[in-house]
Amino acid sequence: MNFITESAYLGFALSIVAYGIGCLIKSKFNFALCNPLLISIIITIAVLVIGNIDYKVYNSSAKILSWMLTPATVCLAVPLYEKLKLLKENWKAIFAGITVGVFSSILCVLAMALALGFSHAEYVTFLPKSITTAIGIGVSEEMNGNPNLTAAIIIITGIAGNVLAPIILKIGRITDPIAKGIAIGSSAHALGTSKAIEMGETEGAMSGLAIGVCGIMTVIVASFFAQFM
Repeated sequence: MNFITESAYLGFALSIVAYGIGCLIKSKFNFALCNPLLISIIITIAVLVIGNIDYKVYNSSAKILSWMLTPATVCLAVPLYEKLKLLKENWKAIFAGITVGVFSSILCVLAMALALGFSHAEYVTFLPKSITTAIGIGVSEEMNGNPNLTAAIIIITGIAGNVLAPIILKIGRITDPIAKGIAIGSSAHALGTSKAIEMGETEGAMSGLAIGVCGIMTVIVASFFAQFM
């Protein structure tokens, strides 16, 4: 056990294997809750608890994967470039949709905070819930929130969006690929975008665009709404 816990590759290997198992289960059972990321999180937590492995030990090598998050997000610009003509033709509708998405997210957090009696710190911790982790943690720190809790909230939001997006789009009878991509990207950031990419090239490109624009807009708008509590 000491050999395992002291290994420089424990977190990295565990994360990759857990995600691989998640992908295998997803291929066998085409069910919404059989999400590879969700399954990998459950497996990882179970291994850490059962093996009594400290999170810091796991994260010391797993953080290598976190470093890959930003360049992976930047790579989403590639499908957007390929759909540049589509963006130019529909830019008004696209940016209107992204703006609505940003304000919807923040207003929902404000309503929840007022209903549940959040403190200011708790309120601002939730504000960046729908933007990518790399930006959201910085926003939370700037507004004196809890960045660790913000990271967890962002991940939960992304997983929920990844799992529920197809169902919600079906219920809402949303069939336009641009609308699908903008809705997913503005509400569930990179984790939702992975689902949008599965749906199609246009959905993935628009969702990737929404990640970047929503991040920038949230940085500006969240600082204004942070004064409301």
